[in-house]
Amino acid sequence: MGLYPSMSKSDNKRGNIGATLKDALGLYGYIGKYKGIFIPSLIALFLTAALSLAFPYFLSDLIGGPMGAERGTIDKVELAGKIDRIIIILVSVLLVQAIVAYFRVRGFISAGEAALSDIRSKVFEKMVRLPMGYFMESRSGELSSRVSNDLGILRETLLTTVPQFARMIVILVGGLVFIFISSVKLSLIMLCSIPIVVLAVAIFGRKIKGFSKSGQDALADSNIVLEETVQSIADVKSFGNEGYEQARYDSALKRFMDVTLKGGKARAAFVSFIIFVLFGTIAAVVWFGAKMYIDGGITEKNFVRFILFSIFVAASLGSFPEIMSQLQKTAGATERIREILAENTEEIADTTSVIDNASISMKDIVFRYPSRQDNLVLDGISFQVEPGQRVALVGQSGGGKSTLFSLLLGFYQAESGQLNFDNKSIDELGLAKVRNSIAVVPQEVLLFGGSVLENIAYGNPDSTTEEVISAAKKANAHDFIQSFSDGYDTLVGPRGVKLSGGQRQRVAIARAILADPKILLLDEATSALDSESEQLVQDALADLMKERTSLIIAHRLSTVKDADVIFVVQDGKISERGSHEELMQLDGTYKLLAKTQFNA
Repeated sequence: MGLYPSMSKSDNKRGNIGATLKDALGLYGYIGKYKGIFIPSLIALFLTAALSLAFPYFLSDLIGGPMGAERGTIDKVELAGKIDRIIIILVSVLLVQAIVAYFRVRGFISAGEAALSDIRSKVFEKMVRLPMGYFMESRSGELSSRVSNDLGILRETLLTTVPQFARMIVILVGGLVFIFISSVKLSLIMLCSIPIVVLAVAIFGRKIKGFSKSGQDALADSNIVLEETVQSIADVKSFGNEGYEQARYDSALKRFMDVTLKGGKARAAFVSFIIFVLFGTIAAVVWFGAKMYIDGGITEKNFVRFILFSIFVAASLGSFPEIMSQLQKTAGATERIREILAENTEEIADTTSVIDNASISMKDIVFRYPSRQDNLVLDGISFQVEPGQRVALVGQSGGGKSTLFSLLLGFYQAESGQLNFDNKSIDELGLAKVRNSIAVVPQEVLLFGGSVLENIAYGNPDSTTEEVISAAKKANAHDFIQSFSDGYDTLVGPRGVKLSGGQRQRVAIARAILADPKILLLDEATSALDSESEQLVQDALADLMKERTSLIIAHRLSTVKDADVIFVVQDGKISERGSHEELMQLDGTYKLLAKTQFNA
């Protein structure tokens, strides 16, 4: 497949298999970079958890001693000294635990936030390198929701739930060791509840993960409505569709709430069931232990120790349902993130090189869009463009003109045929080299929300302010920019809405001039402008096209009469080709279009 990835999304999906902690969190791959901070913090976590077991251990001595003292079996003076010593030891342990906990929490936050920042960066890096076909099948609001909402859940899990889980494991294991030392028989009775808990986790966990994934999908749908409404607010207001958009947003929120409430019921049932099993088991074991104590089957001190450690273990296990619910929720919520990271990207090598002579040739190009395989868009297109030549593409909408531009930019791969630049295939040259050689001035210019200077400099981020101003002057944009109170620092607003159509076009031309391309693609660059703006833009374009290979899509034939070659594109084929004068000699589509426009 060369430079172009497969469009199949199913190849890399993992389904329900492997929904482990590693899959859900991407923990090991990203936290490992910060192991110098994370591992000491993890050791500190285990240490603080282990030190917390000192509390029930020494407390059993404090309680067990006085119980015997009441019956006169222990010297009270000796007991008083013992209590003082135990309290001193216990307070010292708590102080050490508090100090270690401070560095543990700080370390976990440092390593966790840094790892999450890397994940966010990796997801964004992956997204911007995905092929155009992926974005054609996705909506921008959905993708932004994945990065924000799903990674928000991941953050909560990584920084809060994982430490809680590790702490619970240490207390559980340590507590069970002391419980076994106190009474093997009682410990075995307590462990009988574990298979029931594991089965419950398996059953409820699968449901919770499913609800969580559906909930995040529904939330993404609501974000899509919000983003699309804000982006198209002018159309919303001009059609008076505020109520319609409100209903659409409310409907998406209702779907999210319905799924969330169903998931909440599953989580609540899971928590309730585990609490009943765990604490019911503790109550039964304590009852059985009391019987053993009465019958002399267990000593007073061991019985007290058993009860205290059982309570400690039970308190730790009390967080187990919420921890498992959160882990399952994370596994479901981040499934889309894992899918994005598993997608094949375009193979773009980092390079600043460009093609040499900027000749273009297509031979027998056949193309269908991946999502519309039944629709043949280009049917055997062939042409040759010489370096520095000015070529116009005309014809009715839907004939395939813009698709030709997409192929030239490497957005898609032709089904068959050969696309060459300087007699070399696009696979041989590489996407980066080809795209570095091309600049596009589209019909609808969508600027970034920064300043005018930043938008022009986008054509060459390494350019100086003087170079930006020079490009603006060549694009006939300097005068209107200077008329703004903030000049080149003027904010253009979202998508450039604070500028008129002609102003946006001239900013786009200045950007293209700054890029200094070998090949220029103009897609209806003046079709939506008034006469005055069109003339200014045409003058700027004429200067831009000098000594550059230029391909121009135009419906206004008056703008391309001087082109070296004109291709008439119809139904995915080039039906006519030649200069304006040559095509006017034919009784074809071009002559018909010209008569219609020039006589109008």
